[in-house]
Amino acid sequence: MGRSFRLGLAACAVVVCSWAAAAAGGELLIAASPSVAVPLEALAGAFESAHPTSKVRLYYDRALDLRRTIAAAQQDGRHFIGSGVISLVAPGDDELLDRLEQKYYVFPGSRRVYAVNRLVVVAPESLVEAPGSLDAIVADGRVRLAVADPRDTELGRNTQLLLETLGAAQALRDRTDVAADARGVIDHVLNGQADVGIVSGADAARARDHVRVVAVASGDHPAPKTHAIAMERYCPDRAAAEAFLRFIQTEPARAAIRQVGYGVPNNREEERP
Repeated sequence: MGRSFRLGLAACAVVVCSWAAAAAGGELLIAASPSVAVPLEALAGAFESAHPTSKVRLYYDRALDLRRTIAAAQQDGRHFIGSGVISLVAPGDDELLDRLEQKYYVFPGSRRVYAVNRLVVVAPESLVEAPGSLDAIVADGRVRLAVADPRDTELGRNTQLLLETLGAAQALRDRTDVAADARGVIDHVLNGQADVGIVSGADAARARDHVRVVAVASGDHPAPKTHAIAMERYCPDRAAAEAFLRFIQTEPARAAIRQVGYGVPNNREEERP
């Protein structure tokens, strides 16, 4: 089964029992959304390499079911501070983490941003001399750019905003290949319909066996999506959880995040309440 598993809400009792057994064995348990599996797996592996006696296990569920499962575990009347089974909570949507803080399901002030999902430029692995920036793409009139459809996708709208902010939209108008979505952008790049494409860091991470990131968008237009993690209220081993929270702000952790296509937070994003 490895370090991760996934079950639905109907199996909540089984999940809690599984968590309890793992916690008793000294494992650090992180309840998370499937959408952030790639960066969390990278962090878990890096943490275990830096802490050979520590083990990290990941439980995945959809955002709503994740909240319900955590609530069920906390409201069964059997737990108090330090006696729970979940160590850390990492939903893919930081708004859910806001609600968990409001309900005191996680410790206020324990939140840490560990990854930033920015727009990136990808090229096929076979393209040796890929342009290394959006400026280089604009300057080279031969380069064709694949983008997602701005009418139907958030990725497309964010890409359009990025190009307009950089003043590149007009220059690239006749060299832009519009795909249906992120998967389409990747397919167009791999099939030769475009030389490079713009997707999110998460999209690039999922296709990292086929494409590589050659440039990362900077700035706040569009605003990058951050991913945060926090300590669960009944965390069974606060010292271990705090060690993980400290680790994700170290260079080995940041290197692991970059390696899978995500960005790392700057000081302002790390301090986000």
